[in-house]
Order: sequence, then C-alpha cells, then structure tokens
Amino acid sequence: MKSHEKFVAKYNLPFLLLSDEAGEVAARYGVIKPKTMYGKTRMGIERSTFVIDRDGVLRRIDRKVKVDGHVEQVLAFVRALP
Repeated sequence: MKSHEKFVAKYNLPFLLLSDEAGEVAARYGVIKPKTMYGKTRMGIERSTFVIDRDGVLRRIDRKVKVDGHVEQVLAFVRALP
C-alpha cells in the first residue's frame, strides 16, 4: 500500500489505486496465468487493461498488453466514449 501511495503522490493521480495482495480481483478477471522465465514456469499476472465506464459496464479488454503505444490507444478509446 505504501508504494501505491507514493506512486499516486508522485504522479498526482486523481483516483484511487487498487491493491490486490491476496489476488482475489486478479483471479476474478482471469489474469493469473502460467508464465515462463529462464526455462521455469510459475504463476504470474498477465499484463491486461480493463476499461470500465462510470456505470460499471466493462467496455474494453486488452490482454497481453505491450507498453509501447498502449496508453495512447486506451486514452483515445476512453475519450471517444459517450
């Protein structure tokens, strides 16, 4: 939680960040997946983006997200929402 607080303060974010230490939310969104690194497989988080509108409607899901250009794509999508 402290790292979240520092991140919010550093970037002056106008919203709360979720902390899911037990992995309950990650499990519900289906982002806990087997990942392989250096020939070893372990369970980890698949980088994903979920856009949920003000009414709580899931509007977009991006799985296996690559960082480059992703923020711009999601911002364009959000800005185009009614």
